Amino acid sequence: MGIVVGYLRVSSEKQNTESQRAIIESKFKVERWYEDHATSGVIKGIDRRALGELLNYVREGDTVVVYAIDRLGRNTIDVLNTVERLKLNGVSLVSIREGFDLTSDHGKLLLTMLAGLAELERKNIKARQMSGINRAKAEGKSLGRRKTIDNRAVLIWRSENNASISMTAEHFGISSSSVKRACS
Repeated sequence: MGIVVGYLRVSSEKQNTESQRAIIESKFKVERWYEDHATSGVIKGIDRRALGELLNYVREGDTVVVYAIDRLGRNTIDVLNTVERLKLNGVSLVSIREGFDLTSDHGKLLLTMLAGLAELERKNIKARQMSGINRAKAEGKSLGRRKTIDNRAVLIWRSENNASISMTAEHFGISSSSVKRACS
């Protein structure tokens, strides 16, 4: 008989895994936890630190529990590859929000549909974001951080003082890469 392993993931530093953990703990006695913090679901599962460790740790008979399928990833193929790897190793996968065992045939069908919907939603979010950026540009709004370095002043001071990049950076209290950008 294997153990129950929990996997948690949040996308940003402002989020935490407490609610995911509480919901999983209300239904399962988890013996080992893996958590990825400030990790996008777009990053391949195997490339995420904690999920990669989990995939290398679990053994036949173990059960991996996630709060929701989108915690595994936002790309249908990647999520399916993760599920297939678990299945080949004899590991069960349960998603609480969707309410099913993802290693059964019915579960795999639903998984494919849900992962596809998660990927579609990610693309829709990106399209809305680009639409907003394009609209702001068309309205003449400046995007990004406000420029705080006067490139011309940096270039002139560096030339007049025959200063190195590091000396210039120190004089203005900026990074070396900022000096390079200002002088290019």
